[in-house]
Amino acid sequence: MTHIRPAEPSDVPTILKLVKELAAFEREPDAVEADVAALDFALFEEHSAEAVIAEVNGHPVGFALFFHNFSTWTGRKGLYLEDLYVTPEARGGGVGTALLRHLAKIAVERDCGRFEWSVLDWNQPAIDFYRKMGATGMDEWRVQRVSGEALKALAAD
Repeated sequence: MTHIRPAEPSDVPTILKLVKELAAFEREPDAVEADVAALDFALFEEHSAEAVIAEVNGHPVGFALFFHNFSTWTGRKGLYLEDLYVTPEARGGGVGTALLRHLAKIAVERDCGRFEWSVLDWNQPAIDFYRKMGATGMDEWRVQRVSGEALKALAAD
């Protein structure tokens, strides 16, 4: 049985390890810039994000990291899932379902108007899983990002 619990500061090294596994799975193994200190600060000092840990038999097998956003259309905050990851050996055992249900409950308890996330277009197993859970694709929307030097250039006078 899967147990979902809020992350604690002692979980940060595990979260970073799982983030790196997720990056490798998403074909970006060298893209993770975060370290233990940055995650600890974001989760437990700045409180800009939250995380939950999925455990089976007391061992961490997955996590979800999320934060609030806001919709001007609903006039309410939403819950945005930044990362959800389940270790390969735990996949197919209901861990992902348990994580999504847990976050949906948080969204309802906090009166969020939406629960949203992104998925890579090539990750058909994840897309199929999300559709089974009731998610709908926002295919007409395209994520835009400015980072690194482009962000600095945009911010420059």
